[in-house]
Amino acid sequence: MNIAIITGASSGMGREFATQLAPILTKTDEIWLLAKRKEPLDDLALELSKELELKKKKCKNSGNNNKTCVRAEKVSESQINLRIEKRRRHSRKNRTGRKCDPNGSLKRLRAHDIRIRTIAVDISNEKKLAHFAEVLMIRNPAISVLINCAGTGIYGAFDKLSREEVSQTVKLNVVGLTQLTKYCLPYMRRGSRIIQMASAAAFSSQADFAVYAASKAYVYSFSKALAKELKSREITVTVVCPGPVDTPFLNHAYGRYGKMNRLKKFTMAKPDKVVRKALADSKNKKRISIYGIPMKFAYLFAKA
Repeated sequence: MNIAIITGASSGMGREFATQLAPILTKTDEIWLLAKRKEPLDDLALELSKELELKKKKCKNSGNNNKTCVRAEKVSESQINLRIEKRRRHSRKNRTGRKCDPNGSLKRLRAHDIRIRTIAVDISNEKKLAHFAEVLMIRNPAISVLINCAGTGIYGAFDKLSREEVSQTVKLNVVGLTQLTKYCLPYMRRGSRIIQMASAAAFSSQADFAVYAASKAYVYSFSKALAKELKSREITVTVVCPGPVDTPFLNHAYGRYGKMNRLKKFTMAKPDKVVRKALADSKNKKRISIYGIPMKFAYLFAKA
């Protein structure tokens, strides 16, 4: 079973990656959409189902013989845990048991042979992430694409931020991304791709954004090093480094301590354009994806 995994799929860049990726994956059996909040995942599942339903009708009208089936199935948490436990028992006996859904799975949508699973999991929580790793071990998929978009950040002077805000930024942007990548690597094969969401903030330190910028500098450095390590396995790693992107993240980041300056507003990009370039760069096996001339200049200036 070939799968693609996208974290942070409930909003922003993760949601945009899911929207653009779902219709174009032809050799993937399932797409797993991960996020902490379940309601936005439900909304995304419904939107994707409508979009794929329209594609099915277009195929029929054009005389395409490919059958497309869109199906949604709600799965309760108790059912999920029961299935996982049954699968564990069967695995111990080396028998093939019933398929189980990951903890927090909400819906399954099947469209032109691609099943989309929405999974509520907080990857900054070590226990929940370890449980997700057990699901990977039980299902034993081949991961063709891993896209790490889950992230957070708060604008403000370091001494003004709470310990929880600092800790959450590091846990999600650094620890969660690293651990999830580590869990997924054994299931990746020749030709698999990893896309890591960093930021142009990775290129230099930023006052009042110290922890966020430092966390993205880690993602940038980690991804570049990982790309070198995985070259012999023919696994591509692309780190995405955009400037400000018009997503809900900005309201979250600046909503408490300050407002975004004019320069950042001027260089703000649309998420669909950033994602489109990132997917193209990943397909072309590029290690860094930078959208927009201003951010490319920032990258070159940082290297000088």
